Amino acid sequence: MVLIIGAVIVVIFLRLESWPARTAYQGTAELERLGKKLRSAFIDIAHLQPRITINNRVYMEQTTPVSELVVLSRRIEVEHELLHTWVGSSKRVKLHGTFNVNAGFDLRQTLSIDIRASEIIVQLPHAQILGIEEVQVDVLAFENGLWNRISGEDVQSELSILPQLAREKAAESGLATEAEGAMQRQLDERIHAPQPLHLIFKNEKKSE
Repeated sequence: MVLIIGAVIVVIFLRLESWPARTAYQGTAELERLGKKLRSAFIDIAHLQPRITINNRVYMEQTTPVSELVVLSRRIEVEHELLHTWVGSSKRVKLHGTFNVNAGFDLRQTLSIDIRASEIIVQLPHAQILGIEEVQVDVLAFENGLWNRISGEDVQSELSILPQLAREKAAESGLATEAEGAMQRQLDERIHAPQPLHLIFKNEKKSE
């Protein structure tokens, strides 16, 4: 009986002695599991593997990224009018443009993930307007004056103004900020981490 009690005490002692190491191993294993989930999420979303550190130890290095990640696209409509009078003769051009404006991230800048027991920090550049695609341009007015005629330069100038107006309108609507929120939601929906997941947008200000 004494031998059995002694054996039990030894087993309990060994379990207690190894408990910190086993706990640390289980904690690290859980963080590595999260690291793999984050890696998979970014491969699905952005087609790249980010640099991932776990407790200040490099777990995965970043692969060569695609240049841009489009998160949101919005249809924007704008109008502009040229009205010019010369020696009593007026010409008028009015155009309506429809554009798809894309917002997202320039991934040529550093993207990194730091996983800790208390939080996950994802650092990436601010979202910005990445591109503008013309969908359609309608001519609402095209009126020549008797001697003040509409030139090719007039038309080209008006056509070049439309995408600039679409970019400005998208920026004023907060499209880049919405793209940052969309990225946060996509990661939250995919990861379901027990600790908070924080996105930190760094480097340059949003380029609108």
